[in-house]
Amino acid sequence: MASTGSIAFDEYGRPFIILRDQENKTRLTGIEAHKSHILAAKSVASVLKTSLGPKGLDKMLVSPDGDLTITNDGATILGQMDVDHQIAKLMVQLSRSQDDEIGDGTTGVVVLAGALLEQAEQLLDRGIHPIRIADGYEMAARVAVETLDKISDKFDVDLKKPEPLIRLAMTTLGSKIINRCHRQMAEIAVDAILAVADLNRKDVDFELIKVEGKVGGKLEDTMLVKGVVIDKDMSHPQMPKTVKDAKMAILTCPFEPPKPKTKHKLDVTSVEDYHNLREYELNKFESMVQQVKDKGANLVICQWGFDDEANHLLLQRELPAVRWVGGPEIELIAIATGGRIVPRFEELTKEKLGHAGIVRELTFGTTKERMLVIEECKNSRAVTIFIRGGNKMIVDEAKRSLHDALCVIRNLVRDNRVVYGGGAPEIACSLAVAAAADKISTLEQYAVRAFSEALESIPLALAENSGHAPIHTLAEVKSRQVKEKNGRLGIDCLHKGTNDMKDQQVIETLMAKKQQLLLATQLVRMILKIDDVRAPSDF
Repeated sequence: MASTGSIAFDEYGRPFIILRDQENKTRLTGIEAHKSHILAAKSVASVLKTSLGPKGLDKMLVSPDGDLTITNDGATILGQMDVDHQIAKLMVQLSRSQDDEIGDGTTGVVVLAGALLEQAEQLLDRGIHPIRIADGYEMAARVAVETLDKISDKFDVDLKKPEPLIRLAMTTLGSKIINRCHRQMAEIAVDAILAVADLNRKDVDFELIKVEGKVGGKLEDTMLVKGVVIDKDMSHPQMPKTVKDAKMAILTCPFEPPKPKTKHKLDVTSVEDYHNLREYELNKFESMVQQVKDKGANLVICQWGFDDEANHLLLQRELPAVRWVGGPEIELIAIATGGRIVPRFEELTKEKLGHAGIVRELTFGTTKERMLVIEECKNSRAVTIFIRGGNKMIVDEAKRSLHDALCVIRNLVRDNRVVYGGGAPEIACSLAVAAAADKISTLEQYAVRAFSEALESIPLALAENSGHAPIHTLAEVKSRQVKEKNGRLGIDCLHKGTNDMKDQQVIETLMAKKQQLLLATQLVRMILKIDDVRAPSDF
């Protein structure tokens, strides 16, 4: 990498830096740099603010190729936005890290970070040093996390009583496009997690849950398959559409004669040579098919393709086959059926065959599209969520929504503590942080108080998006929380007539809330510590 500058010394031995191409660079320092960063972060947060909560609005994103995405998922919106400013890119990464770690709360974490920086701007205008603000925010975040621990409830994960888990999934899905059938979607998500969860280790293997979508049909046609669904069909249209008591040979070797690894050229100079070559190929195909049949297999799953001649021979020998099955899918089939992936025909044995109760083809409406369903597998822990929808946008959004729901239930299996939603935890933390600020004698008390006000941005946005008068609604709920000492009171977004989120069954995982607070605070601290920006002038 080329040096951006060099160091020199004056006649007294004092060092100074000579910057390369300084006339082509822009530089922001001090309060100007802070203001620029805060403006960029506020702009990103304001885009997402209207998407927060069950009544949040959706965003339509059009890619350069003209592809449409309609969603209110924070990570998806920011991931597809064309962002140039460096600090705005950090906000995008913040949302992505929340999505990677928790899977939900991606909108809230960005709105909170934007509110914290907005409050920091006012403190900077009053002459408070950014490091003191950052330290105050850190102190306030600790108080807020302790408050979350105090107001959290234990939540028992019981396989025989899935109803509470369904309520939790419904809270996550309430703000999505698919909320018109979100009870059904919540049940599918809970059943999928409970099918693969290891409650002794408190872990969920997401590799065993496959989400497959197909355009056509209604959202209500979405189903959970206890097995594997792959977007393939039998290699020959005359092969049987259903194979019962399937014994699968799972192959990563192609149905074709072996070829030299090096470059080669074959000269066929006579008809006899051609017939010999053809007979050799036919014998090879015959022996390959016979090897598979001898081991007891009645279905072949092949990672590679095979030509029409091999296909015809498989049909003649009554050996149904599926070709061009991708790597991840073939691994999932092997896990589900208890089979082994075989790289060479010679290595195939009876013990390496996968077993399934039934393998059948699904057909859709008047289209000729087909999919293969492998059910009643030996390892019943592998499941597939098969999503239907009127168009590609609905199917894609349903996939994202179900991913969020799956992540939330997984987090609950890992840590079974919950808080109640609707902005209730933020209001409780805001009150606790404001009380803590009064006990601090140093300058940090201003930053701690500002943190308390920033926390109110979440319930304010929820109230505004739900059609309430935001300030009036927040003031009323805050005063009731103080009077009744009830940390479960939040914003009645769904107009059910009660502010108690426990009664409304609006539940969020404690892990997600903590992560939101800590990630937003870390990013804001980092941004406040930047006071000098050097960039090429075209930025």
